[in-house]
Amino acid sequence: MSGKLVLAYSGGLDTSVAIKWLLQEYGLDVVALTVDVGNERDFSAIRQKAIGVGAVKALVVDAKELFVNHFIFPALQADAVYEGQYPLATALSRPLMAKLLVDTAQEEGASAVAHGCTGKGNDQVRFEVSINALSPGLKIIAPARDWGMNREQTISYAQQNGILVPVTAASPYSIDENLWGKSIECGVLEDPWVEPSEEVFTWTRSPGEASDEPAYVEIGFDKGIPVTIDRQETDGVSLIRRLNELAGSHGVGRIDHVENRLVGIKSREIYEAPAATVLLQAHQALQALTLSKEQVRFKQKVAIEYADLIYNGLWFTSLHQDLAAYVRSSQRCVTGTVRLKLFKGNCSVVGRKSPFSLYDYGLATYDKGDAFDQGASPGFIHIWGLPVRTQAQVQGTGSLGEEFKE
Repeated sequence: MSGKLVLAYSGGLDTSVAIKWLLQEYGLDVVALTVDVGNERDFSAIRQKAIGVGAVKALVVDAKELFVNHFIFPALQADAVYEGQYPLATALSRPLMAKLLVDTAQEEGASAVAHGCTGKGNDQVRFEVSINALSPGLKIIAPARDWGMNREQTISYAQQNGILVPVTAASPYSIDENLWGKSIECGVLEDPWVEPSEEVFTWTRSPGEASDEPAYVEIGFDKGIPVTIDRQETDGVSLIRRLNELAGSHGVGRIDHVENRLVGIKSREIYEAPAATVLLQAHQALQALTLSKEQVRFKQKVAIEYADLIYNGLWFTSLHQDLAAYVRSSQRCVTGTVRLKLFKGNCSVVGRKSPFSLYDYGLATYDKGDAFDQGASPGFIHIWGLPVRTQAQVQGTGSLGEEFKE
């Protein structure tokens, strides 16, 4: 095989080794593509590193606004959280990277693309399913899946070939980060009984060492999209960055999750997601105020499906289009402000208001001004309990309640 290939390049261990390996095994000209989704890295150094390892070209694409507006915020509107814990930071970035890989391959005239995912992870599926949906004829190579080296051997290969990498046998963590969160795995974290040491966490302060004074923050939403922080209009990238700093300084956003990978194994993952934690709680609180009971209950089911879809690499599917249409419709009246309290690792909603609020003080209060017609309750209870009475009279209660008999 000859020609040009575009590699999704992070500057980490696997993708740096991949450049050298692709040159040796395939003789391909490698174009390294680095996508900035809020990684907070020195991209000039990453570009130089790619060229130094052997890439013929190194490109960096600033995709932060695309990531926030077309991936993070739609997922936030959907309340997408995988297995109730993981805000899907890495998973959300992969379809965007796949799209940019395909676009770059077309622009560069490349016949193939490559990624640095292993054969045990979820990302290989997310990349390849997305790439095949967008460009079915494009060849995909997965060096870390094909070369047959374990992590120690990969580190040794890098050292033998003069490739500088931030991973060593003594500090073997695999890290991925973007605006929506950071994931940490490998090393001692693979034992689910071992408590993560503080060195693992870089976005969040230890809750025990956080300020003794709580912080309050107000998030304003327009149709389910956060648009203000403390009453100041802010673009999405800046808003998320500010919340990451603020909430992280109060120890908010640490997640220790044993999750079910798409490939059928359980893995222990450590996440830091301060902004995601705050925004998801705020969004759900505003929905509780502005959506009916039936809307909230059904949307909770949709949220599970939406999260699974993202996690399983099915972003570019008709099912996603269908679910996204429902989610957008559900957000018509999710406009208002939520106030949250950040204190020693905890984030709690302490206030919410909306011009579309379904909360009626006159109906809710027990004090003067109570407008609820309590005289209507007996009739309501009579009708509501009709099927219960009917079944009990015809069939009896069976063993129900037997445990209360003497």
